[in-house]
Amino acid sequence: MLVLRSLGLGPLHGYGVIQRIRQMSDEMLNVEQGSLYPALYRIELQGWVSSEWGTNETGRKAKFYKLTKAGRRQLEVEEKNWDLLSLAIAKIRQAT
Repeated sequence: MLVLRSLGLGPLHGYGVIQRIRQMSDEMLNVEQGSLYPALYRIELQGWVSSEWGTNETGRKAKFYKLTKAGRRQLEVEEKNWDLLSLAIAKIRQAT
């Protein structure tokens, strides 16, 4: 969900995804490259993101990822599931 959400704001290369997640979480979350790239590969196979090679801000060749229409739909599903899970956990924590 975090990767899809970060790409929902616009195309990014892998390191840009890491930076955006860190920024959006006020530096509370740090996604490791060893976790990110397998996730990007899996969600690309699902058709939720597409990719193309381009040049990053430092002039180096980088693969840029973009959320697809299917990815936007999946992001909605993932966010609804997260909201339900968060609500259930809150109810359990408040139970007496």
